[in-house]
Amino acid sequence: MRKTKRVKVLGWRWRRNQLRRPSDVVEAWIVLAAWAFAAAGGTVAGVAGAQAVDAGQARNGAVHQPATAVMLRTVPRGARAAADYNRVRAEVRWTDAQGTVRTATADVKAGTAVGSSVPVWTDGRGHLVDEPTSPVVETARVVMAGTGVGLAGGLFVLAGGYLIRLRVERRATEGWGEEWERTGDRWGRRTG
Repeated sequence: MRKTKRVKVLGWRWRRNQLRRPSDVVEAWIVLAAWAFAAAGGTVAGVAGAQAVDAGQARNGAVHQPATAVMLRTVPRGARAAADYNRVRAEVRWTDAQGTVRTATADVKAGTAVGSSVPVWTDGRGHLVDEPTSPVVETARVVMAGTGVGLAGGLFVLAGGYLIRLRVERRATEGWGEEWERTGDRWGRRTG
């Protein structure tokens, strides 16, 4: 059995011909609208997502305040943290902006001696927080979030358009079946 080669013609739903059905035109408009809404909606969603992440990072950065803490225990040089081999968790003491002396564990350089000063970051309530991220990392997060939200929004719209198009195609196929039932007898004798 020989394979037949299928030829795709761009824009065939838009061209006038005897075989074009009304459902073909509807499908063409659905595809066009889905792509237009996906591009516009994805762009809007991406910009909104990027702005939301940027605003969240700005809020977090505004509450980070630098402080100087004092080491309470010596950290041995051989001690290692799981994520960063150069830093370990150790107990430190510092005075917050209200004058309250606080104690907690912080990431410090391995081998730091008792009584050494170490830089730490606190939030507005005096609790230790992680060091703020660099502007390069913040920009990368904003771009990644905006791109991800934009792509997800666009794909969501395209999936909706595809489902609508499938429904239109199914109705057209059902219509063909009904028409064939009515006209099939005129084309020749029925078998079966």
